[in-house]
Amino acid sequence: MSHDAQADDTTDATARPAAASPLEAAVEAAVEATVNAGDIARLADVGRAAVSNWRRRYEDFPQPVGGTASSPLFSLPEVEAWLRRNGKSFEVSQGDRVWQRLRASADDLRLGEVLGEVGAFLLYTLRDPVGWKRLSATPGFAGRLPGAVAEATADLPRRTGDTTPVEPGLLRLVAGMAERNGAAGTFEFLCERYAEAHSRRLALTRPDVAALMTRLACPGARTVLDPACGMGTLLLDAARAGGAGDKARLLGQDANETVALLAALRLLLRGRDARVVPGDALRHDAFSPDRPADTLGDALVDAVVCDPPFNERAWGHEDLVGDPRWQYGMPPRGEPELAWVQHCLAHVRPGGLVAVLMPGAAASRRPGRRVRANLLRTGALRAVFTLAPGGPDLWLLRRPEPGERQPGAILVADAGDDPASAEAVWRAHLAKAELPPGGRTVRIIDILDDEVDVSPARHLSPRVDTQGFPADRERFRYAIAALADDVPDLEVLTGGAAGWDASWATVAEMARSGLVTIRHSTLRALPADASDGEVPDDGEVAEGGVPEGGVREGGVPEGRVPGGGVPEGGVREGGAPVLTADDVAAGTAPSRRIPRAPGLVVVRPGDVVASAVTARVVAGEGAVLGPHLSLFRVDPGKVDPEFLAGFLRYAAGGGRPHLGSSRVEARRARVPQLPLAVQRAYGTAFRRLLALEDGLREAAAVGEALARLGVEGLIDGRLRPRG
Repeated sequence: MSHDAQADDTTDATARPAAASPLEAAVEAAVEATVNAGDIARLADVGRAAVSNWRRRYEDFPQPVGGTASSPLFSLPEVEAWLRRNGKSFEVSQGDRVWQRLRASADDLRLGEVLGEVGAFLLYTLRDPVGWKRLSATPGFAGRLPGAVAEATADLPRRTGDTTPVEPGLLRLVAGMAERNGAAGTFEFLCERYAEAHSRRLALTRPDVAALMTRLACPGARTVLDPACGMGTLLLDAARAGGAGDKARLLGQDANETVALLAALRLLLRGRDARVVPGDALRHDAFSPDRPADTLGDALVDAVVCDPPFNERAWGHEDLVGDPRWQYGMPPRGEPELAWVQHCLAHVRPGGLVAVLMPGAAASRRPGRRVRANLLRTGALRAVFTLAPGGPDLWLLRRPEPGERQPGAILVADAGDDPASAEAVWRAHLAKAELPPGGRTVRIIDILDDEVDVSPARHLSPRVDTQGFPADRERFRYAIAALADDVPDLEVLTGGAAGWDASWATVAEMARSGLVTIRHSTLRALPADASDGEVPDDGEVAEGGVPEGGVREGGVPEGRVPGGGVPEGGVREGGAPVLTADDVAAGTAPSRRIPRAPGLVVVRPGDVVASAVTARVVAGEGAVLGPHLSLFRVDPGKVDPEFLAGFLRYAAGGGRPHLGSSRVEARRARVPQLPLAVQRAYGTAFRRLLALEDGLREAAAVGEALARLGVEGLIDGRLRPRG
């Protein structure tokens, strides 16, 4: 779908009461929006692999105008023209056009500064719409705009050094987008794009984790502090979780001046009562309790939420010896996270809650055991939640009130794959009800040993479902009993079988004689982002055999299918199943899917599919041959497929140790030329021996799981010996 008209309308979305000055026009003309391969993929609604294929297959694809060899940038107008010229559907939204224009106006290092200036401009238009309308009607308004913006946004964090001017054409586009989406919505869209472009530089709190932290610590809070606020994610959630609504006062600090500005803008554009200050909170505490209350608000806040930087060695250990915040002990040099914990506790009122994300190791490292012990003895540390394997952990703390009774236990819980489950455990703990699975209260006296380990994994029993032990035991017995049925009855000969040395031929010779047809997969690889692919719009196969858009995940349920084929009933909807080398090795159904396209090799029943390590006869039909696989289609009146598969397995290493294999080895495999009836007898034996291998592998897996379940059940007390 072409969008010529939309492009023109978007550019002029804001009426221009006054013509741009010659200088403004020159600057605007010099700035051309650029896009990278990921942007093009998003605009055209295809995978990144499709864009790479376009660059290789089409000589007229636009040449890079900037960037690097590994991440080139292309002119957006040229890309739009190429897409339109080649009939590729695309859509450039107003937001995308503004973002690309903004990104083209500065290099990556200064992009955050420009975004901050755009946000300040939006805040100005929100607070003084009449002034902006009057100023925009004045020729050459760009020279007077910075003063007007500064006057209307005096509560923004102070910016050191020279500011980065924003060209007027971009501001017109931003103002036009704000008329449609609102100032807050426009800035939020641009911040999302900025975070995507700088995902490796910005440490953003996961949305589900941020929501959990604020729900636990901030209900009813009228003042909330985040001393390492980043782009303000936790403070935004705190405003929603608190009971004070828009009246809640939100305080933040961040060491990165640009990020602090963006956080302040996200909050103020939503009308929040917020104050964000740039600076290192540990070295230069902007909200110190010793500071007069009328400078930056209340000295102590109702709640603190924090996702601090992990493993920072240069956090100021030497400069902060004897700091009054270290009420629970001087944090060791290698334990900066414990400094953040005490910093947060020093800023919350007695009885107030603190939610801090911590690395998993902080719960058990020996240098920090003294501080952890004091946090437990005073009742400050109330709960530790593991949010994901390997961390992070969420520590929930409460500043003790003078004279209150200290708790005798701490809550530990493993949230598994669902961080929200930690809230249910905490609510049950507060209500003194039975805890959901994954949670446990541990006596503090039992933790105060030489290690003072508060990690949930140390105190939680293994999550085992011992109710399934009898069924697993019967499954193992059945698997073992079934193995005997797979052992063929083989006769032991003192010499070679009759006619065994008569005539042999290689698979290559059999192919030349028409006994076997050999096909190789046209797929070189399955892309990692295959599940995001789509069927190519022109029906062509991409270079290397991968259709544009890649390969989709799944669709065929797990379970063994004889010969690794497709279940009876044909191919399911959603593309063709792809038989991979792993599927052939395990003897399971195709595990991947790919859009149908010309040039792919489709497997038929009775075909022998070989990988570098094994070979099997396929029973189903309709699957596509995956990467690194070869197909051997026999003349069924002259060659038994199971007979051929047995010798191919041997050539691939099934009968002897070897360093590797290839297609060449399969073609060199030697096969005796025997009557068809004799081949079938041997083929049956080969098939049963392969079934025996599969059965042994399955029985071993079932047996290992049964043994592990039995041990864990005995240790957990949910199983016991009979008698």
